[in-house]
Amino acid sequence: MSTNAKMAGSDKAGKSAHPSFAPWQSENGELLIGKVPVRQLAARLGQTPFYAYDREKITRRIKELRAALPSSVRLHYAIKANPMPAIVGHLRDLVDGFDVASADEFDVALDSGMSADNIGFAGPGKSDTELARAIAGGALVELESPNEMERTARIGDDLGVTPRVAVRVNPDFKLRGSGMHMGGGPSQFGIDAEHVPAVLRQLGDLSLDFHGFHIFGGSQNLNADAIATAEDQIADLAIRLADDAPRPVRYLNIGGGFGIPYFPKDTPFDLAHVGARLHDTVARLADALPKAAVIIELGRYIVGEAGVYVCRVIDRKQSRDQTYLVTDGGLHHHLSATGNFGQGIRRNYPVAIATRFGMEEEETVNVVGCLCTPIDLLADKIAVPAAEVGDLVAIFQSGAYGKSASPEGFLSHPGVKEALV
Repeated sequence: MSTNAKMAGSDKAGKSAHPSFAPWQSENGELLIGKVPVRQLAARLGQTPFYAYDREKITRRIKELRAALPSSVRLHYAIKANPMPAIVGHLRDLVDGFDVASADEFDVALDSGMSADNIGFAGPGKSDTELARAIAGGALVELESPNEMERTARIGDDLGVTPRVAVRVNPDFKLRGSGMHMGGGPSQFGIDAEHVPAVLRQLGDLSLDFHGFHIFGGSQNLNADAIATAEDQIADLAIRLADDAPRPVRYLNIGGGFGIPYFPKDTPFDLAHVGARLHDTVARLADALPKAAVIIELGRYIVGEAGVYVCRVIDRKQSRDQTYLVTDGGLHHHLSATGNFGQGIRRNYPVAIATRFGMEEEETVNVVGCLCTPIDLLADKIAVPAAEVGDLVAIFQSGAYGKSASPEGFLSHPGVKEALV
């Protein structure tokens, strides 16, 4: 029997909380991922822990974005969110381009079959080697500083190639409500907006093919009105800066920042509100910058809710009236679930006993990993069905910044597998 079920989760002290995340399927009390029972998936992969990503959920999210956003907006996937080659390959025909933050990510993007014409390369501190690889491969280099601009021109001259470039702008406003700010104040990202006109005039004297701007304020934002307002401000800034550009603006990456709900009090992102507001913004840009392709760059929002991290209970113990489920997983695979990847106050990701999915909550437990450190805490005082050694634990909202954002070599435990199901 297959049923819809919400994943278990709780606040401190075992107080039950069932976040309104999209339901996952279960069959006979067992979580299904991509319609595959979780035990069967573990047997297929030959181990726990593992990450599993539901391809249907990823595809559905792209369809939702296409339906909500103006048809002229180009949708890019930020590979840093999850660089698994199978996911990148799956997305190649669903999105209009990729954004990369390293030369190795650029290789993954090219290996998928995406044209280099549709790949942007951002990030501070690009080495000469990375710049050479990006230029030789035909990526659009998003310039983060005047120094990087000069190095890009010099490397292009050495290679006999005119680099395609955009200027990454550190805006003169902040994006309200972001989990992580990436602009608006002093920042390693981009060139301060007030200095961009002078940089543009210098750029016009170099052997560089200017395409446009990348302007982005922050990530993991659930406030749709703040995102929409920031997009309006980005449009205003781009139009103003275009006056000093050496060529017409053909590329305008307005970032993304769309957040996903992780915790019980989080409100899901209102995509329809942003899409409705963006129609007016795009129309204004079409009048002022008629040659500019407007790009929304998303990572977490595309893949985050489609992923599950699964580990196995290998011990069950009591310590001073608290129950601990000790698993073969941990922060070396899933740093963000332990609260050590940018959380100001540690809160539990949604967690369930995957082999007792949807069953009655009977006890309050702590779920910990196998590492010899007290910060290896996957879930703190959550209400779950009674679990035993051998049961599988699922941590949801794990499709982004999981394996690749974790210190997999820490304490030299075995690595984690990944599967697109």
